[in-house]
Amino acid sequence: MLPAAEALGIDLEDVARQVRRAFYGEEAQRIQRGRDDVRVMVRYPEEERRSLADLANLRIRTPDGGEVPFYSVARAEPGVGFANIQRVDRRRTVAVTADVDIHVTNANQVIADVEREVLPDVLATHSGLSYSLEGEQREQQESLSNLVGSYAFALFVIYALLAIPLRSYAQPLIIMAVIPFGLIGAMAGHVIMGLDFSMISLFGVVALSGVVVNSSLVLVDGVNRRRASGVSVTEALAGAGMSRFRPIVLTSLTTFAGLTPLLLEDRLGARFLIPMATSLAFGVIFATAISLFLVPSAYLVLEDVGRAWAGRGTRRRPLADEAR
Repeated sequence: MLPAAEALGIDLEDVARQVRRAFYGEEAQRIQRGRDDVRVMVRYPEEERRSLADLANLRIRTPDGGEVPFYSVARAEPGVGFANIQRVDRRRTVAVTADVDIHVTNANQVIADVEREVLPDVLATHSGLSYSLEGEQREQQESLSNLVGSYAFALFVIYALLAIPLRSYAQPLIIMAVIPFGLIGAMAGHVIMGLDFSMISLFGVVALSGVVVNSSLVLVDGVNRRRASGVSVTEALAGAGMSRFRPIVLTSLTTFAGLTPLLLEDRLGARFLIPMATSLAFGVIFATAISLFLVPSAYLVLEDVGRAWAGRGTRRRPLADEAR
């Protein structure tokens, strides 16, 4: 727009509207012909709509009813326009897509870098601009949200299944304390195998949570059986550790050995399952090694806490009797 347009009270919207009416047309009326609607458009004759020179001869109406040449109020510059305009919820949208070379990086890393280094400057420069992740990223976020809720429910079910036969609220927590270490082992396995941690890896972690508790359960059950026969806590822990060591270790090693062929498979059809197998295999090995030290230590801590709580109740009872 030129300064003369402002003096005449003409803005960009007025010029654009009049140019569109002249070349594209303005609907005057609709005529019903059978089952079809025929639109009657009013616009310049075809011979006056063939070249850009016709645009220079266009007359722009002013608010007071006068007419001025187009070139006196505006300038037309050639450029590239949008082939089509897409809208979502009445807002104009532009889809930005890219293919990621998985041998160099992964999609999550690329998006994290873009959100950290590129998008803040773009949002600060263009007011009213917003963005959202769609496609695979949106599906991944939705799957992750659903997975978190399902995983929490699964942990509750595991706790309930352990608490009922053990008849204890605390011992299931000792058994389930190895689950976070299984996650650490799964992440370490991805580093060793040179894999990226993905949604398939998380599925393996969920499956891992139900497997790593087996070793701890066997160990705690062995301690409880020895304590029921009148053995002290330390002797029960030592005896259960020695008698259960071989089956616990062999179970973990056979699980890892069973998953090894899948870990070493290089065919395209198997690559999809390798991250899940990596989480399961390395998580079982690491959690089993930790459980042999963590469970006895946690059992002793629980025993000390129980004795301290029982002693506290014993000391309080005479005071209550004296008050009576």
